[in-house]
Amino acid sequence: MKPLRRTPALPHQHRHIRSLGIERENEPYFFGYDEGPAGDGQVRLDLMYTGLSAGTELTFMKGTNPYLHSRWDEGQVVFIPGEPSARFPVNFLGYMEVGRVIDSRAHGFANGDAVATTFGHKTGHTADPGRDLLLKMPDGIDPMLGIFVAQMGPIAANGILHADADQFGASVPYLGAGVEGRPVLVWGGGTVGLFCALFARQGGASEIVIVDPSPWRQDLARRMGFDAMGEDEAWRHAKSRWHHKAGGRGAEYVFQTRARSDSLNLALRALRPQGTIIDLAFYQGGMDGARLGEEFHHNGLSIRCAQINRMPRQLAHAWDQRRLAQETLHLLADEGDLIREHMITHVVPYDDAPGFLRHLVKDRPEFLQIVFAHE
Repeated sequence: MKPLRRTPALPHQHRHIRSLGIERENEPYFFGYDEGPAGDGQVRLDLMYTGLSAGTELTFMKGTNPYLHSRWDEGQVVFIPGEPSARFPVNFLGYMEVGRVIDSRAHGFANGDAVATTFGHKTGHTADPGRDLLLKMPDGIDPMLGIFVAQMGPIAANGILHADADQFGASVPYLGAGVEGRPVLVWGGGTVGLFCALFARQGGASEIVIVDPSPWRQDLARRMGFDAMGEDEAWRHAKSRWHHKAGGRGAEYVFQTRARSDSLNLALRALRPQGTIIDLAFYQGGMDGARLGEEFHHNGLSIRCAQINRMPRQLAHAWDQRRLAQETLHLLADEGDLIREHMITHVVPYDDAPGFLRHLVKDRPEFLQIVFAHE
């Protein structure tokens, strides 16, 4: 009988990390590597929860992400076609994590702290608080909600901040001041859209309508206390109900989160003259459905892209991602129970993640926010 082969033991304080990635198109896979001990000023984290950003991550699984076909030139800030920045296998995905501190060698963090951050769908990570965004989860907030703190919540908050800057320039008094007392449409009832709606409600918007073609998402939005309707109904609602004596009929702001050009076109139709689309969608195809010679041209409309690494220029001195993350924590303190009940629709064991991703692409079930739990 041959002796059993044993896996060589790792050196002291080393550990094996697994990472959820994509081996080839439509084939998720767990990759692995060994990690050494934390150094001075660092904190070692064990994964608790990691959220799936389906709009971004499934583009890698389906092979449609622009980085698989083009290279981002940081100097010219343009994509160079035919020179992909990423190729299969894609070993690392994800940016919505909560980790438990298991070895702190940095001031301000203690073993056992739950920390919201971004390090990908990995079973562990060693972070540098001087470089990485790490926010301790306050007592009284479900740690699972920390998946929204470092990136997804700030994405939506940045959309609101663009409306604020449009109204107040460099003198924004608080997040949401630009929508206070104004009706808004939020086009798309996904995670980003619902967070935009929650921030708008916290800012004092006079009326908030969630727009989505899915009856399932409309019902979810209503259970969270919002009006909800389909796309064709929404632009008609805005034109018939919202009348500005000086500015005409329609919404002053639409927060557009659906990555479809026909949705963008209907959102443009919903605006009052000289109104603004705050666009947070990630378009990967063409724009055949957007007809810029119609309402966009005749009503003098604006489309303003508001992504997380592009704060309003006039507010760069006062706002950054950390401040938007703090605003997200404030929102979770007020609305966390509602978010946990309605927005996190699937909690999946981390080990089952590859099979669940295949199920998402093949069967296309209704979902909102998916969380992979590592316990």
